Amino acid sequence: MWLPFKKILAPTDFSEPSYLALDMAIELADHFDAELHLLHVVPPLHVVPVPVNVEIPLYEMELKEAAERSMQEVMEQRIPKHLTTFATVVWGDPADEIIAYQKEKGIDLIVIATHGRSGWKRFVFGSVTEKVVRYPTCPVLTINAPEES
Repeated sequence: MWLPFKKILAPTDFSEPSYLALDMAIELADHFDAELHLLHVVPPLHVVPVPVNVEIPLYEMELKEAAERSMQEVMEQRIPKHLTTFATVVWGDPADEIIAYQKEKGIDLIVIATHGRSGWKRFVFGSVTEKVVRYPTCPVLTINAPEES
């Protein structure tokens, strides 16, 4: 039995599509009186374009600090104060970390955005959502973003 949901995960990359999914996750968390878990995954540097003359440890620290600031803004500006909310920033492959978090925390539902990529963008960037849908041990609700060209 999947209902009622007690722990809902909303992964975010701080994009508009992920905020659409977050809004749905907030509504569901409110309806089911569930915990809301926000997760941002900082991808490995081989995925992120790194300027040539950059000290890698310093750059990594700046990426994590920027993600933590963005997460704090999301918490302050988008999350109703009455919800029980947990916000986490981790390193790694986004799909792998989302699935690991779901299993570790006993998440009942993942609410995740699709980014509407098609063609070469989907081929190059892959689909985190597609990977997440395949492997978790709970339902996944996908929120479709408008298609990018």
